[in-house]
Amino acid sequence: MKYKILIVEDDSTIRTQLKYLLEGSGYEVLAVTDFADTIGTVKEYAPHLAILDIKLPKSNGFEICSQIRSFSDIPIVFVTGSNTDMDELSSIMLGGDAFITKPYNTAILLAKTASLLRRAYACGQAEILTWNGAQLHLESSLITCNGEKAELTKNEVKILYYLFKNAGKICSRNDIVDFLWDNQLYVDDNALSVNMTRIREKLAGIGLTGFIKTKHRQGYTL
Repeated sequence: MKYKILIVEDDSTIRTQLKYLLEGSGYEVLAVTDFADTIGTVKEYAPHLAILDIKLPKSNGFEICSQIRSFSDIPIVFVTGSNTDMDELSSIMLGGDAFITKPYNTAILLAKTASLLRRAYACGQAEILTWNGAQLHLESSLITCNGEKAELTKNEVKILYYLFKNAGKICSRNDIVDFLWDNQLYVDDNALSVNMTRIREKLAGIGLTGFIKTKHRQGYTL
């Protein structure tokens, strides 16, 4: 699997250096150059990890991080010349996963990137779970059916993993939330509802309408 990384950095020299560095390490990389619709680019490109500067045209890295967190849980790395404790705290509170100050050590940046990607997406093995014609590909974060496929976020993969592993049984909402918390994915009951809605939309898009059934006051089942 070739991971996709999005760079949001307005300094052209640093942007180019980062792009070459990451591409040289085997990643697919897109560097934002038009900052008028950065969030639109994030949604269209669907990266596995984003690298953000704090001071940017049109917006700033904190605002972009907050907006990304409204629809995605991809790892976010702040690489910035701003090195105050308050900036680092803000990055953590808004959902950032790492804070690296410039001038950065390239080895540390690459190691942190690899670690975050491994933690977010590696499932220990290239396991594929199947149920009623659908295949859940854990390593590539995909669900497929009859040649159609949909990309999944980290939370969506874990939710479907739990449902696949308990296929045919009713899984309570509390059990699913507890499972996600046990795997360091911090989802409450409201966030679970949002994730389930998005999962169902993606499933319907590949012909799996009604794949997940709701059992009133009990939970979900495949």
